[in-house]
Amino acid sequence: MPKRKDIKSILIIGAGPIVIGQACEFDYSGSQACKILREEGYRIILVNSNPATIMTDPDFADATYIEPITPNIVEKIILKEKPNALLPTMGGQTALNTAMTLAENGFLKKHNVELIGASLEAIKKAEDRDLFKSAMKKIGLSTPKGILAINKEEAYGALKEIGLPLIIRPSFTLGGTGGGIAYNKDEFEKIVTNGLNASPVNSILIEESIVGWKEYEMEVVRDKADNVIIICSIENLDPMGVHTGDSITIAPAMTLTDKEYQVMRNASIAILREIGVETGGSNVQFAINPENGRMVVIEMNPRVSRSSALASKATGFPIAKVAARLSVGYTLDEIKNDITQTTPASFEPTLDYIVTKIPRFAFEKFKGADNSLTSAMKSVGETMAIGRSFQESIQKALRSIETDLDGFNEIDIPGYDKNKEKETIYAALTKPTPERILYIAQAYREGLNTKEIHSLSKIDPWFLEQIKQIVEIENSLIKHGKPKNYDELFLLKSKGFSDRRIAKLLKTKSKDIKKLRDKYKITPIYKRIDSCAGEFESKTPYLYSTYEKNEDDFSDETNISERKKIIILGGGPNRIGQGIEFDYCCVHAAFALSSQNYETIMINCNPETVSTDYDTSHRLYFEPLTDEDVIEIVSAENKKGKLLGCIVQFGGQTPLKLCKSLEKANIPIIGTSPDMIDLAEDRERFQKLLKNLKLKQPANGICFNSKEAKIIADKIGYPVLVRPSYVLGGRAMEIIYDPKNLENYIDQIVSFFGQNPILIDRFLSDAIEVDVDVIADGKISHLAGIMEHIEEAGVHSGDSACALPPHSLSKKIINEIERQSKILAKALKVIGLMNIQFAVKGLDTKKPTIYILEVNPRASRTIPFVAKATGNQFAGIASKIMAGDSLKKYKIKSWDNKNKTSVKEAVFPFGRFPGVDTILGPEMKSTGEAMGLAKTFGEAFAKSQLAVGSNLPLNGTLFVSVKDSDKSKIIPLCKKMISLGFNIIATRGTSEFLINNNIEAKKINKVSEGRPHLVDSIKNGLVQIIFNTTEGKQSIEESFSLRRAAITAGVPYYTTVAGSNAAVEAIIAINKNELTVKAIQSY
Repeated sequence: MPKRKDIKSILIIGAGPIVIGQACEFDYSGSQACKILREEGYRIILVNSNPATIMTDPDFADATYIEPITPNIVEKIILKEKPNALLPTMGGQTALNTAMTLAENGFLKKHNVELIGASLEAIKKAEDRDLFKSAMKKIGLSTPKGILAINKEEAYGALKEIGLPLIIRPSFTLGGTGGGIAYNKDEFEKIVTNGLNASPVNSILIEESIVGWKEYEMEVVRDKADNVIIICSIENLDPMGVHTGDSITIAPAMTLTDKEYQVMRNASIAILREIGVETGGSNVQFAINPENGRMVVIEMNPRVSRSSALASKATGFPIAKVAARLSVGYTLDEIKNDITQTTPASFEPTLDYIVTKIPRFAFEKFKGADNSLTSAMKSVGETMAIGRSFQESIQKALRSIETDLDGFNEIDIPGYDKNKEKETIYAALTKPTPERILYIAQAYREGLNTKEIHSLSKIDPWFLEQIKQIVEIENSLIKHGKPKNYDELFLLKSKGFSDRRIAKLLKTKSKDIKKLRDKYKITPIYKRIDSCAGEFESKTPYLYSTYEKNEDDFSDETNISERKKIIILGGGPNRIGQGIEFDYCCVHAAFALSSQNYETIMINCNPETVSTDYDTSHRLYFEPLTDEDVIEIVSAENKKGKLLGCIVQFGGQTPLKLCKSLEKANIPIIGTSPDMIDLAEDRERFQKLLKNLKLKQPANGICFNSKEAKIIADKIGYPVLVRPSYVLGGRAMEIIYDPKNLENYIDQIVSFFGQNPILIDRFLSDAIEVDVDVIADGKISHLAGIMEHIEEAGVHSGDSACALPPHSLSKKIINEIERQSKILAKALKVIGLMNIQFAVKGLDTKKPTIYILEVNPRASRTIPFVAKATGNQFAGIASKIMAGDSLKKYKIKSWDNKNKTSVKEAVFPFGRFPGVDTILGPEMKSTGEAMGLAKTFGEAFAKSQLAVGSNLPLNGTLFVSVKDSDKSKIIPLCKKMISLGFNIIATRGTSEFLINNNIEAKKINKVSEGRPHLVDSIKNGLVQIIFNTTEGKQSIEESFSLRRAAITAGVPYYTTVAGSNAAVEAIIAINKNELTVKAIQSY
């Protein structure tokens, strides 16, 4: 069936900011959909509030709306753009839920907008837990015994009927939000309450527990002609009970018999037919009871899902691209396979390799967070590795995850004593945690057998035996010493052992193992992902390494070119502090350099991203970002053509850590030199540079232990800002108020980070922080953007809301910041991008002081935001400059555009971590960001709040409690709120101060002052917005319950005067005029 000609324009809804459960895999799928549908000649309208994604670049759609994704805002866009169709299947649960609301309220029908990609009936049938169970029953498939509940009374009825333990699954949520496993009545009450609150339709499915069963997924695509193909099967290494996003997963499934696979395959096809998915990809999840083989259907997603990105990268089959074409009328047999360029898309992919995905967690960012893995997703990213065997694949994946692993490293099991009973090992194996995979290997080292480990972990014995073999090989290596011949070393490498892991086991250096490999001529060969197990020739250089004997020269499939080439090192797995923003920069480097006729080569191991799409760069190596893996690729590419060098400045800290190894291997690095990057990181060298340039930084010092730290802190004065060196995202950074806490902190840091220097700065309280991005070519520089933080200094720049252009800085201060930025760019000989963080203290005095907090001569996480705010593609321009262009060649639009204001706001995962304090500080905690774009600051800030799910009230009750130094500053804000119709309640000290200043305020108890208190009022819905500033450890601890209650109740909460002021301006803007929408192309 040819493409539809009755459709002229299509609205695509994106996924919004990166959150746990909905990450950059939707950047990948949405970007593909935009690109393909434009190629097909449709006018594309996109709405997405995320500035960090490549899809919100103005080149990806005809009209790009960086606006909050809410039904109300999308309605306005539809009225303005009048699209013929809406594609809701590329933006995760956010897009699906928004489209459903618009379909159900009749808006789409009224304005003649057709849902494509999935019908309303199909979405409802798949997403509504009760309808889905009925559909499965109709086609003879089992689901776990379950009852749908829409209130607590019905939930307790289900408890009585089914009995504990129970799995609670809220309807229409992402990543298992609000769900969990209840083993007792207390847990049941808590999860039911959370689940009903999390579900947009206030319904939960309460099911019998199938924890411990084996879990599988099928990635399926179906078209209107009823052609159905399985893209791949995926097996979860962790049994049921762990969310599939948090489980280690393997493709293809390893432990299914052919008969079981066919049964599951047939069931998947029957499910898609019954649900009515006929124009795209779906993910179907199954569980199998290992005791008796009973198979049940868990759920299905009638859209492109998290697993779709993994399946696409695992097979080379571009699910989102194909699904986009199917949505406009094509059938699978009409679409060509990009990889082979000969077979049609109806040709089912076949794998002759093993893919392993390992999730990345961030529990270290959230003190007090429970690291148990449950049915609610907690991981913030993932890595994928490819090998010819499971052992090779999983060892590559472990070293890709960037948690200092080289493979199955030895690990201390908490509380274990070799001389006592093994109960602590049993406990570690029973509880699913990110470390359990390492505990399994350690358990084998401590003498446990496969039967014991299986009974405790419920992980399939096949996987356990594979890990056991790796431990046995390690033990043999330790016993017999260095490999004596080619075969012994080749066996280790073919099993996925890195040089560093072998060296650690032999208590030698990895360079000695490299020398041994050189002696025996053992190097990796590179195979292509071809989607057909070698049956047809692959035209696309999508490569992975393996160790295979290459006697006939046919095994190696690199096919190196003679061209001029540049290698781009990606950022590895997403994590807090290093996310999609860096992938955005890498992708633009590939696009820009390809346009200048360089062959671009991407090395990365993140399956969620656009950089690992096979058509982003000319060549893609899906490999770990370690010195060994990268140097081997460079060595292979150097055999032909001319390698100009590597770009290490765009992938965050990951590639920067490889600089020294690359330099030692004589691999050129283009752009700002590694020495200048190191100068900015090295505290002593940097301090000397600033002194020479006559620029100020806060009083500071360097120490290696708590004794030295105390001497420095006494000298510069408390509070102090303390952090380890060479980290990203403010890792382990803290504000310390007294000597005792300083001593505890330093001792912890030394034990965790080793002998790296510890940096101590005088903390600048009540200062305004300013972020500056600079682009330079070594001779001249240009300011890309100046962003004023809305939170005061002390909140990590990645967590602070910020405005561009600055909304309260004087022209004089901006000019001085510009002058200092250019001096630094020249001194550091920046070629490419640089980010500087300033603090301005004493803004309300005649002589404010400007301090330099930090300089990073590399791409920063603000670059995508600045690009969208100013209309300049800085990452692309910087790439061309790094390759030799002059900055003079480019006409750069000014960042100081008076016709628009852009506000970036962070989004946080606190809802996933009950019991964790939500207060912001110098260590980054946000998972993503949204952008508000409007003519005025107030409207832009209002949009940014709406985009991250914070609904500002237009009336009601304001609670105020501020530290003494903020009391006078809060007066004008309170007066404005009263004029807007708000009532004010306040704690004793603040209420007395307000009353003395003729502001009506009602006193309310703190939690420590007896009930009814403030937290009771928040829980009872009597508080609509909170302004609360605290100072000192005691005050922060006392207000903890207030912050948790606010987040649970969804009450907007501002912890600085600057943030509170921005909220007031936003409420005024909303009151004056309803929020308007405008495409970024029209600014």
